[in-house]
Amino acid sequence: MIMEKDIPTPVIGFLSEELPVYVTHNSLDNLFQLADAPGDPPEGTKSVKIRQWLTRINRESDYPLVILGRLLQRYLDLPDEEAEVSFFDNTNNLAAERKFKFDIEALLKRYNLTYYTGGIISNGAASPSKTLSEIIKSRDIPSIDAEFDRAISKITSEPREAVSAACNILESVFKVYISDTDGVDMPQKQDLFNVWKVVRSNLGFEPGLIQDADLKKILSGVFSVVDGVGSLRTHASSAHGEGRKTYNLKPRHARLAINSAHTIALFVLETWDEHKIKRAF
Repeated sequence: MIMEKDIPTPVIGFLSEELPVYVTHNSLDNLFQLADAPGDPPEGTKSVKIRQWLTRINRESDYPLVILGRLLQRYLDLPDEEAEVSFFDNTNNLAAERKFKFDIEALLKRYNLTYYTGGIISNGAASPSKTLSEIIKSRDIPSIDAEFDRAISKITSEPREAVSAACNILESVFKVYISDTDGVDMPQKQDLFNVWKVVRSNLGFEPGLIQDADLKKILSGVFSVVDGVGSLRTHASSAHGEGRKTYNLKPRHARLAINSAHTIALFVLETWDEHKIKRAF
């Protein structure tokens, strides 16, 4: 079993001082319990409660960084730039939360910890030397394979984390394709479904454009797989809190999602390269 690195003591200290600003006692209890933090809520002030619970996570959990990622996801998934807000949004709170995000990211970086969208924090030993976007841009297929291998390594211990990681990789491949392809615009809503819709249209994956009936069947299945992987992350992975329906996600389900996402990612990259060659001539 691959043991996770502990949450650094300065991170615990920072969160115990700063996080109470953004949560009530009840929301704090819910936040830790939904993140699968061990034990009942500690007694005391919010600051004391956070410090004791994070310390307990280090002491009792085999995967402290998994829990930390879930705790911070709501803040670290905020967009870096100012997004359009409605009349009812509190812009002061958004600005404060964004500053909190930058501060905690900087602190994590000091301890060789990297946050990935979807509530995943990895230590430096498991992180690639290049960012995932850089790996995709360079078409470094072995490194992309390694990213999926990292997801596979969590199948038995953390199947929900594995599904989330696989979906994030797939989403990253699609976003890099859109940003690096002339004449292709990023959709306003940048979730997996919408970025995939842009990519499949631009690469000519739409079944109506395919003459061969067998390939048309396969591509129709690919559409269902992408939709299924995205839905599984939404409904059953650690990237989102569970609703009333609880998914009993097993390692075999996670393995199916990861291997399917891997196949589709490589197919998109290979098709992308083929199109670049054709355009060059």
